[in-house]
Amino acid sequence: MKKLLSLFVLVILASCIRAQDKGIENLPMYHIVNQDSVKMTSSNLKKNKPVMIIYFSPDCGHCQHLMYEMKPKLNKISNVQIVMITFTPYVMVKDFYKSFGLKAYPNITVGTEGYTYEMQQYFHVKTTPFIAIYNKSGHLVKAYEKVPDIDDLIAAAQKA
Repeated sequence: MKKLLSLFVLVILASCIRAQDKGIENLPMYHIVNQDSVKMTSSNLKKNKPVMIIYFSPDCGHCQHLMYEMKPKLNKISNVQIVMITFTPYVMVKDFYKSFGLKAYPNITVGTEGYTYEMQQYFHVKTTPFIAIYNKSGHLVKAYEKVPDIDDLIAAAQKA
């Protein structure tokens, strides 16, 4: 009986450890409607290029501040595919894209996941913006649960 109980505890512990291994370390599969009203998934990303996912809200002051600080430095990370994902309605996505002039940056996609909250749950987002940087192999390089220092963010994206 003790051996059976020990085996049971061992199996439970092993499954808990495996569950923790399934964190955010791999680039997630997402489904969004982008700024041009086109459905997109992570399969639309170019292969062998780093990816920065920014989970944001268009009316979030911190998110807007992030964009104001990032915009002058976006040319330094033009090789990084930036995917900005929100849960807000499409009209807000389109307004955000237009108001920040993001059409000038072909490496940036802005889209809504709607009310599925898949990415919000995947990343365990508590506040916006949440940022995750993945290398060209799709493995997590760095994640930020709040607005990072912009130079640190740019440096991490360049290393990816």
